[in-house]
Amino acid sequence: MPSPASDVPASRRLALDCHTFLDHRIGKGVCGCCGALRPRYKRLVDNIFPEDPEDGLVKANMEKLTFYALSAPEKLDRIGAYLSERLSRDVTRHRYGYVCIAMEALDQLLMACHCQSINLFVESFLKMVRKLLESDKPSLQILGTNSFVKFANIEEDTPSYHRSYDFFVSRFSEMCHSSYEDPDVRTKIRMAGINGLQGVVRKTVNDELQANIWDPQHMDKIVPSLLFNLQSGEHTESRSPSPLQAEKEKESLVELAERCFRELLGRAAYGNIKNAVTPVLMHLDNHSLWEGKTFAVRCFKIIMYSIQSQHSHLVIQQLLGHLDANSKNSATVRAGIVEVLLEAAAIAASGSVGPTVLEVFNTLLRQLRLSVDYELTGSYDGSASIGTKIIKAHEERQLQEAVIRTIGSFANTLPTYQRSEVMLFIMGKIPVPGIHPALPSSGSGPEGTRMIQVMLLKSLVQVTAGFQTTNMLTALPSSFLEPLLSFFLTEDPEVRLLVLHILLSLIDRHENTPKFSNISIIADISVLKIKVDKCSRQDNLFMKKHGQQLYRHIYLGCKEQSSGRRHYETLFALLGLISVELANEEVVVDLIRLALAFQDLALSTDEALPVFNRCAIHALAAAYLNLICQLTTVPAFCQHIHEVIEVRQKASPYLLPESVFIDNPKLPSSLEKVEGDVLFLQSKITEVLGGSGYNTERLGTPYVPQYTDEDRLSKRKSIGETISLQVEVESRNSPEKEERTPAEEITFESLKNAIVDSVGMEEQERERRRQVVEKFQKAPFEEIAAHCGARATLLQSKLNQIFEITIRPPPSPSGTISSGFGQSQSRSVPIYEMKFPDLCVY
Repeated sequence: MPSPASDVPASRRLALDCHTFLDHRIGKGVCGCCGALRPRYKRLVDNIFPEDPEDGLVKANMEKLTFYALSAPEKLDRIGAYLSERLSRDVTRHRYGYVCIAMEALDQLLMACHCQSINLFVESFLKMVRKLLESDKPSLQILGTNSFVKFANIEEDTPSYHRSYDFFVSRFSEMCHSSYEDPDVRTKIRMAGINGLQGVVRKTVNDELQANIWDPQHMDKIVPSLLFNLQSGEHTESRSPSPLQAEKEKESLVELAERCFRELLGRAAYGNIKNAVTPVLMHLDNHSLWEGKTFAVRCFKIIMYSIQSQHSHLVIQQLLGHLDANSKNSATVRAGIVEVLLEAAAIAASGSVGPTVLEVFNTLLRQLRLSVDYELTGSYDGSASIGTKIIKAHEERQLQEAVIRTIGSFANTLPTYQRSEVMLFIMGKIPVPGIHPALPSSGSGPEGTRMIQVMLLKSLVQVTAGFQTTNMLTALPSSFLEPLLSFFLTEDPEVRLLVLHILLSLIDRHENTPKFSNISIIADISVLKIKVDKCSRQDNLFMKKHGQQLYRHIYLGCKEQSSGRRHYETLFALLGLISVELANEEVVVDLIRLALAFQDLALSTDEALPVFNRCAIHALAAAYLNLICQLTTVPAFCQHIHEVIEVRQKASPYLLPESVFIDNPKLPSSLEKVEGDVLFLQSKITEVLGGSGYNTERLGTPYVPQYTDEDRLSKRKSIGETISLQVEVESRNSPEKEERTPAEEITFESLKNAIVDSVGMEEQERERRRQVVEKFQKAPFEEIAAHCGARATLLQSKLNQIFEITIRPPPSPSGTISSGFGQSQSRSVPIYEMKFPDLCVY
């Protein structure tokens, strides 16, 4: 009813005032005769309202009303309707004191009554709450919200089939975005809105008869409202006269939003995760919050810690899909998504990847390739419209590093067998010149191929970090080790260094790598506290199968002129790890031979190595022989090594690691006279180790690497060279090499002749088939039958010959018979006619 205005007739205003007076004086002695005619429930409701609203609810009369409602539950809906009518009237007349009393009475009735008629009463209650929420008075909005929250915490005994909460979701979401002028009132309204949303979720999430709160139409309102308040606490500054109080209120608002968000996610079932996470992604997109990373990471930390752990992989999959959808967005946005993936994977642990292990890594590797392509081409797809975006190379590099870290984070959550699969998967993605394609884009060229090699090898470094296995044959299968070692022979020093780091991670099972990080002459290696275990049978099998391959690549890696200080330090660590992790007596002998081969390599003048490389190889050999002699614990061997080192310290310090592997090494201009006592003698080492039971024949044989096709394939220039090389190697390595004629050199002319000859053979075969078909079509039947009969007879005779050769009768006691050609022939005798010796018969 509209409030009276000044232009309403005086008689009308008087009637309204009397009506209001009578409403609040029933049962107080005024017009008692009229009051006695009113229904009892109305009288009881009227009696709870005092004359002065500031006095509050009349508790004694409220107890009577509650008792009446419990005694006559069929009247509950009428009580609710009447209270709703009075409240609506008081709101219209701005009698807010009575409004508060009516809501308090409704709350008490709601808490006390749980009968089957509660549904009709709830409808009246929700109607009144809606009336308060529609008001523009903040106090009434907060009052209605508080009543709704109390109602949401009540567990109803009977279901409701027709109740709708769509209005409340919309209204509470609107309150969460309140922009009221007074900051204190604004905070209270927003907090009320968050509490209201929390009440809606609690009331509907477990009630199958209610509208599904997880529908996108509701989630698109609830989730952004919570995130808005979660974010507002990070940016808003206090403008209140009391900064400390304002800070407390701001924190409580943020904490309330986070608590509500956590509760919402904690209630999400498997099928609802997507609807709950999608609005988060859209909110971060719409407000450009990926670039800052901080808030996005915080949101997904809340999500990952709140949802059930078995649903973690669903969030990861959504993030990966969102990353693909933004593949042509700026590098900062993609880096933000990748950073969130990194944090989410660390939280989710083993459940982060889910059933689609390789798909996760495939997506990340695809983003890595795209980023390299974007950096080199300068555009997202080469078109003029999108290519106008400025692609910053340093941002793309930051993205690439983030992707590599994320790949490592995902790999750390996997068990050993799955990590091995991922290693093989990544290895299969690394482009090899002449075999795998370089990049999807043709504009990247050789530089793109090199960058992809580097990035994917860096990813392998992350995946293999901390890799633990008891069986080296499974950790380094041939399908992984061979292509990995092929990259060790490339001319790119960065690629070679990454391969060395991967080998270190895979071989090191006792965290010994840091102990070999500095290449130096250590007088007593016991200070390193190296962990050494007995070499297992699987390790012995691994070294038998792949040992020579490892030695060859280590030797050839030393010959590279582009090798620097870090390469030799990593080579020393690799040799040390092989010595303590995989060494048996045979391996120790081979490693000593390899170290002496290093010395011969440095002395050789055929390789044209720079002075630094020669000195570095001498120093590497000295440092490793010093290590291996102490591991073998043969006193005479140690004495010889230490004597040579002492001579070098006095006469040639540039042949020791302490003088070579420093920032500014002082090296001679040439190494022409390196001889005498500064060299390790193979004969002396063979002699002293032979006395301790080592294989002197093998020790006395200088190590010479066996070159294979793999060594040259790694530096091939074209597919033609590859084919020629493979044919040559097959002819050289064949076991029938002595019986064969030398392999003919394959040239362009020979390939051309082979193609022409094959064309002629095809023509002859086609003509022969035509003649056969024509014969069967035109020849007489008798001729065809005779031809087929002759073939059948020939086949039968051949079969008879085969049977006579392969199926021989058993030796017969009856002896042999003579054939017509003077040859003895075994005569088959039935077993019942055979004559056996008496000793064989019983």
